[in-house]
Amino acid sequence: MIRRRFVMAALGAALACMTLMLAGCSGSGSYQPELKSAEVAPPVIGEEGTLRVGVNTENPPLAGMGSGKIIGIDVDIASAIADQLGLKISIVDVGSDPAAAIADGKVDVVMGIDAANADSSYWVSPSYLPTGIAVFALNADAGIPTADSDATFAAQVSSKSAWAVSNEFGESALTPTDTLKDAFVALRDGTVKYVAADAIIGLYAAHGLDGGLDVSIVSMLMKPSGYCMAVATDNADLQKAAGDVLASLAGNGTIDVIERKWLGTSVALDSLPVIGDSSSSEGGDDGDSSDGDGATADEDASDGTGDEGDTGSGDGTEDTGDDGTSGADGEGDGTSGDEGDGTE
Repeated sequence: MIRRRFVMAALGAALACMTLMLAGCSGSGSYQPELKSAEVAPPVIGEEGTLRVGVNTENPPLAGMGSGKIIGIDVDIASAIADQLGLKISIVDVGSDPAAAIADGKVDVVMGIDAANADSSYWVSPSYLPTGIAVFALNADAGIPTADSDATFAAQVSSKSAWAVSNEFGESALTPTDTLKDAFVALRDGTVKYVAADAIIGLYAAHGLDGGLDVSIVSMLMKPSGYCMAVATDNADLQKAAGDVLASLAGNGTIDVIERKWLGTSVALDSLPVIGDSSSSEGGDDGDSSDGDGATADEDASDGTGDEGDTGSGDGTEDTGDDGTSGADGEGDGTSGDEGDGTE
């Protein structure tokens, strides 16, 4: 009996030691993988061992605030890029002026640049995420709306999407809503047959409704564009290093996984029919964050929030109606920084 107790005690000690080893033997209870050797260094990047990444926190789900941190699709992708380059990451809110942030040397790269509006003062990568005004329906069999089909649409008031509907189908076809969430509620309730919204932001808003709303994109109201990464024009070394990693993440499915986390699906728009080319808007600057909805250049993604959810095992669903920030409620294990520096 004494020998059995001794063996059991020894086994318990061994298991405890193994647990500490898996936790990094640091006593912190968290495991951090060993950082790879850095593939780039100053002057290619501005800070030794760290990739400084600019985002616009007014553009959820690309980037927004959640639990006091900057989170979003672009943060997750940037974290994966930094990891592959053997660097830590610092997330910087550059607002709507990426050109100035790059020119002033505040950041090394900027994510979320719409190729259709890119500034010639910096280099842009091939697109890693599509964008464009999409027509959403409850199922793929809803059909493509035509001008003589009495199609009805919901779109956020004063947005580019609302303007595109009015331009293509007339004012009578449009039901303007205060928020994009309200537009998808109208679709769910059968008040309208379609919703017009930015493809990425629309999927995010539908996915974030209570219980989630499965929707299909049946057509586009403008030719699709794409979100790109920007780097200083004269920094060819970083263009190649970061650009090659970004292309690898797109090719190996990593970006698809990140899309599914935040949107519930990956997004492909190139094969969809384009009803019109509403590439310019007569409306004002659409989407503001004064009501805590999380603004975008087109429309508010939703009126709610989520927990922080970095790259990892999060389910990508957004909790709405809490504190006006945006995010996902996943338990991510990726890297995401605090606003301003974000360095781990």
